[in-house]
Amino acid sequence: MTERLFTKNFTLLILGQLTSLFGNFILRLALSMYILEVTGSAAIFAGILSAATVPTILLSPLGGILADRADRRNIMVALDALTGVSVLCAAIFLTEHNAIAVIGTLLILLSVLGAFETPTVQACIPTMLQGDNIMKGNAVVNQVASLSCLTAPALGGVLYAMFGPRPVLYASVVCFFITALFECFIKLSYPRIQGEGGVLRIVKQDFFSSMKYISKEQTSISKMLLLTALTRFFVMGVTIVGLPFLVRTVLGFNAKYYGAAESTLAVATILGSIAAGVFAEKLKLDKLSVLFASLGIFMLPAGVVFLLPVDAIIKYIVTIVSFSGVQAVVSIVSVFVVSLIQQRTPNHLIGKVMAYTSAVTLCVQPIGQIVYGFLFDRFHSTVYFVLIPTGIIVCIMGLAAMIFFRKTN
Repeated sequence: MTERLFTKNFTLLILGQLTSLFGNFILRLALSMYILEVTGSAAIFAGILSAATVPTILLSPLGGILADRADRRNIMVALDALTGVSVLCAAIFLTEHNAIAVIGTLLILLSVLGAFETPTVQACIPTMLQGDNIMKGNAVVNQVASLSCLTAPALGGVLYAMFGPRPVLYASVVCFFITALFECFIKLSYPRIQGEGGVLRIVKQDFFSSMKYISKEQTSISKMLLLTALTRFFVMGVTIVGLPFLVRTVLGFNAKYYGAAESTLAVATILGSIAAGVFAEKLKLDKLSVLFASLGIFMLPAGVVFLLPVDAIIKYIVTIVSFSGVQAVVSIVSVFVVSLIQQRTPNHLIGKVMAYTSAVTLCVQPIGQIVYGFLFDRFHSTVYFVLIPTGIIVCIMGLAAMIFFRKTN
């Protein structure tokens, strides 16, 4: 008998994620626009964002330990409530004179809370779902995130234009408190893990036990993480930095074209998540190398078109189609890898292992963006020297991993 996907617990989790992500997206939009208005400098806000990622990277392992040792439902409720209170305080005290200090402090607080929330949410899914439903569940979470990304900025932008930043912040506060309310009704079993010694001793034991599991007992997880990290270095560097650069600077199109491109990529992400859910039973470990290789294949047309003597609009269309293919596959790979790791990790380690997954991704992505920012500036007039080699490298990496995945169960 096939188990139901949308159980009461999972439905409440998804509703909570929907309101939480919506609140996060409109909040980030309001903060970025307000900083730009007050300072006139994108570099200042970029610097604040970069600094705010550091607590998440450093504290994620602790977040994973907490997720494995405490009641996950209570952790989620507390974190979302604290997020709402933090944003509420920022909305009350925010002025033009203290904007950088207040927003910087808020982003760092949200980064700290995120370090504990992300592994907790990811650890909840395999306790709510079983078998192929884990992959379908992760696909639904991805779809919710993509839908929020697609709709929240537009609605948040209208709200910001009409009323300014403070009402947008209040709206996000409501979203976080609603999320905490949904999570209050989630019921999860909580097997208390006994620890010997003080807090530092327990943290040390948990850290080494989880690292031993990844590096020696389940090496497929560490290798998947390594391949995912390397791929994200190339792919996210090209898409996040390259797309706005190609559309606005190289091709010379206005913000409307860039907005259309971003919306198209969001739709591609949703379609990729749907595909991952639909084909959950057919996606096996030995297929992962094919998915990684296809990322490079999709990237190649975007490079080749800049070699051809065609109109800018043709280059724009080919680039968007190419990047959309990449984004759809990235979505499938993300759902696939996270689900495999969840399925292969015992419940008492799942929070820590998922925390390492988030930390590795966060470490690699900014480095890739910096490197590709330099490369696109260097090869401004010959961007195919960036896109084509990157596509080939990613494709070779995927094909090279084929032997490993065939030998791994």
